[in-house]
Order: sequence, then C-alpha cells, then structure tokens
Amino acid sequence: MKPIYLAERTSRIDASGIRKVFALASEMDNPVNFSIGQPDFDVPDALKREAIKAIESGFNRYSQTAGIEALKTKIQGKLQHEIQWDDSDVLITSGVSGALLLAFMALINPGDEVILPDPYFVIYKHLVNLLGGKCVYVDSYPDFRLPVEGIRQSITEKTKLIIANSPCNPTGMVYSRQELEALAKVAGEHDLIVMSDEIYGQFCYDGEYTSMAQCYDKTLLLRGFSKAYAMTGWRLGYAAVQPCLQPLLEEMTKIQQYTFVCAPTPFQSAAVAALDYDVSPFVAQYKQKRDLLLSELSGPFELATPGGAFYAFVKSPQAGATEFVKKAIASNVLVIPGNVFSEQDTHFRISYATTEAEIKRGCDLLRSVFT
Repeated sequence: MKPIYLAERTSRIDASGIRKVFALASEMDNPVNFSIGQPDFDVPDALKREAIKAIESGFNRYSQTAGIEALKTKIQGKLQHEIQWDDSDVLITSGVSGALLLAFMALINPGDEVILPDPYFVIYKHLVNLLGGKCVYVDSYPDFRLPVEGIRQSITEKTKLIIANSPCNPTGMVYSRQELEALAKVAGEHDLIVMSDEIYGQFCYDGEYTSMAQCYDKTLLLRGFSKAYAMTGWRLGYAAVQPCLQPLLEEMTKIQQYTFVCAPTPFQSAAVAALDYDVSPFVAQYKQKRDLLLSELSGPFELATPGGAFYAFVKSPQAGATEFVKKAIASNVLVIPGNVFSEQDTHFRISYATTEAEIKRGCDLLRSVFT
C-alpha cells in the first residue's frame, strides 16, 4: 500500500490532552469528572425555543459570512454600553476557537513570535505551532497574575501579538484594571496587537470585570456564547475591533469565507435573545462552587484563589504533577495534568463545573490520593 504523506505541519501539534482524559470517563465506573470545561447546566429553555423557532421558520440557510445583521447590531450596542466602543465592527464566528484560528491565520507568518503568559489555554500553543510561529512563554507562577514586566522583556522585533486571557483558563485568574492598563502601555510603546480572549468574562466573582478593550484601542476582542449560556455544542462566538484593526477583521472575514463559511445560522438568531438573558443566577451558583472547592482543598493542597471562570490550578503535592494525576485517575477522579497548559509540570487543573455533591466527592478522593 502506498504510504500516506501527511503535511509536515501535522507533526507540530499533539492530540488534545484534555480530550484524552475526558474520553476516559466513558471507560470508568462513575468517576468524578473534573476534566472538561463545560457548564453542568443546560441551555436555558427560553433560548432553546428561540433556536427552535428559527429552525421551524426556515432560518436554516447560509448567513452572510460576517453574520446576521440583527446579531451584529446587538453586539455593537452591547460593546458601546459596556466598554464605550462607539464604532466597533463585528464578525460572528464558529465559537471563540474558530475566531482564534481565523485571527492566527490572518496574522502569523512562519517565525513570528506570539507572547503568552504561562499557564495558557492549550489551543494557543498548538495553533501558533501549526502556522509555523513561535510561542514566547512568560512565567506567571506562583500567583498567576498578569506578568507585565516579563512581557515587556520578551518583546523583540519578531513579536507579532500578545495574548491576554481573563478570566483565565486554566488558572481562573482575573486581571485587574491596573494590570491591563500596564499591559496596554507596554503594547502601545511597541504598537502591538493584544488579543483578548474573554470567553469567561461573565464568570467573575470578586469584583467588577475589566476588559482589555477598555484599556487599549488596538485590542482584538474575542467573546462567545458557549460558557455563559451552556451553548458549547452550538459553536458560536464573535470577534470585535475598533477602526484601527478593521483591516485585520476584513482578512479574518475573507478566510472565514473559505473555511467555516459562516457561523450556524439558526443559533445566531437565538444568540440575539441570549444577549438579553440574565445569567447572574448561574454565576452566583458557580461562585458558591468555587468557594466550596476552596474550603475542601485549601488545607492539604496549595492553590491560588481563582477569581473567575470555573477552574482551579492546584499545585501537585508531589514532584511531577503528571504522576499525581495518574494516581488521581486510578482513584476514579479525572483531572488534567498542568503540562497540558504549561511548560511546567507542577500543577493540575480542576474544572468545578459540576454539582456540589460531586465537588465534595472529588475532593475527598483527591485528599485520599494525597495521604
């Protein structure tokens, strides 16, 4: 049989470590699943009805590549109210992951450098590598605050982009206005784009949320519907820019024409209603879950308090977090080794997007592994 000669770029990425652990759940007997970043509530019924209404009324064809006007206009109004962007432009994407791919494809040439705090969301590294770019990791251990000075020192003539993710996956850290303004100053001095991934922006527990877009005009703002409305399978997000980055959004739109074509049309219609839906009860529940997790683990385990999202990045009680994770999985609790999200192997990630009963059961199992 003739061998299959795959593109060289496929060797630059690995299969998702998160998905590998998630797949184990189907093979185990009633495990505690702390592995996947997926809300444990369902899409609210009112929003399901909006999607069903759109489907039944024939709203099932391609939309314009950039998205339906009703949704774009609604988002522009929201951005004007929240972050005082008066003349934003918007591209509706197939999830924030789709927006990331479009942005990286539009920006990164082989050899270009992308600066990101470590730990980081796993997709950043692999997409940059896929396109022949180079990730420049800036250590944010042990407290996971935004490492502005480290970012400043990492900028070179090859730097193309800085990535900010707040609230952060995997640490749950929420960056302060002061930190973001400091980053804006550094980026502005070098006329760099900052990509702000704000998919968890509504999950903020200990104070008012600040967007990078409030601090810096040259921000590529990425938001989505998967987490706050539990629409993970609907694949819906958006990218937004001010006029200074309009050429970037135009190129992302052009690439979408030849890749995703458009975001799912009936779900775009439902998203118009989602932007008016009050998710504060869900956020309040997740704050309680966060607090429960902290009370259960903060004695035997060391962890920085997550201020948002639904993750905790916990220090392994033994050298080599991967080995501890193997023991945890053998004890029927699924967690993700930290080296999936980091150049270090010292921590593991917990997603507390589950019931309070499961949080307690999982923490009991983790304590038993520790002892």
